[in-house]
Amino acid sequence: MLVAAQNMTSGVAGRYANALFELAKEQKAVPATSKALDSLSRAIAESSDLKRLLVSPVFKSEDQMAAIEALAAKGEFSGLALNFAKLMCENRRLAVLPGAITAFQAMVAEANGEVVAEVASAEKLSPAQMKDLTAALNARVGKDVQLVTSIDQSLLGGLTVKIGSTLIDNSLKTKLQNLKVSMKGSA
Repeated sequence: MLVAAQNMTSGVAGRYANALFELAKEQKAVPATSKALDSLSRAIAESSDLKRLLVSPVFKSEDQMAAIEALAAKGEFSGLALNFAKLMCENRRLAVLPGAITAFQAMVAEANGEVVAEVASAEKLSPAQMKDLTAALNARVGKDVQLVTSIDQSLLGGLTVKIGSTLIDNSLKTKLQNLKVSMKGSA
């Protein structure tokens, strides 16, 4: 897991996440910051307009800052997480915010003796599906697994799971591509 954590902390997103993690540890605010970033991550994942606003260089930083402050006013997140998002906005680094959140959550998980699994699904997973997936991954990895979920409609169905450098691709898109390749080979 150390290698995976080191990979996640490289680059701009990793450096921002590492700085936030160290500050949160210093202020004894890791759980609160993690919870706030989870909430922010869900808000971004659930709104394609918000995602586009935050990551597109076309929008002015004032518009991006207004969106962040509107989310904070709705109670989506606060504290260090809010200050973190504002700093990234001021530095025009919001495009890497989702990656920084993932890297931060990986650091929290590693500090708690857990493993992070990045799960992309074609549609939102139900609580029962999340529970079953977590149990299956716990059994496979042999450690507690923390899920970081996202929605990728291009998968068509199924899901992909990334744990460290391992990718488990059980998406309909990949199955159809494999079928297409095998049909070309037999023709």
